Amino acid sequence: MIKKIFQKLLHKSGKSYTIDSRIPSSLFFYTLKTRGFMLFRGLLFLRKKVFLGKNCTILNKKNICFGKNVTIEQSTRLDGYAYEKIILSNNVRIGAYSYLTCTSHMSKYGKGLKMGENSAIGDFTHFGASGGIEIGDNVIMGSYISFHSENHNFKNKEILIREQGVTSKGIKLGNNIWVGAKVTFLDGSCIGDNSVVAAGAVVSGIFPENSIIGGIPAKVLKQID
Repeated sequence: MIKKIFQKLLHKSGKSYTIDSRIPSSLFFYTLKTRGFMLFRGLLFLRKKVFLGKNCTILNKKNICFGKNVTIEQSTRLDGYAYEKIILSNNVRIGAYSYLTCTSHMSKYGKGLKMGENSAIGDFTHFGASGGIEIGDNVIMGSYISFHSENHNFKNKEILIREQGVTSKGIKLGNNIWVGAKVTFLDGSCIGDNSVVAAGAVVSGIFPENSIIGGIPAKVLKQID
């Protein structure tokens, strides 16, 4: 009975996969209880139907747009201080112990983050969103991903690097992308639709659609036919 209820809830939230019959009922009870507490926490602290984990910090929440069924796992910190709206679309999930920083220095007001529908990222993610991060729909990402959407200027040898300011191009990921664990995206990175980024890659530059990308620095390893 509990499995049928769980399956209906999944379909209602837009997820089409079928539950594995080998999973015991106790896991469904645990998941439903946990999700219930998270929803209560989201209603209490955000006044929105957001599944909010324990020990989360949400700064400038009025600048964050939450879609339906958004999940923010425990001990995550979201900095909403950006000159554009932070958009977390329907069914977005941000893993535990993640950190979104938009305005990291008082000399520059940050741009922010946009995540498309059904996109999810694993635990211990760092979103350095000062220069802007855009993630499309149906993007799945592993743990320990980091985004760095600005670069320090360093060409003037007469001035300390920390005093030369920064430049920002932003980072953009298209739709239907799989990003493996521990990938680093540097400022100016752009990944085309229907692509795969191999675990541990350091990504800089523009990559076409239907690419398998990997390495340090990352390069196109293969095209997806």
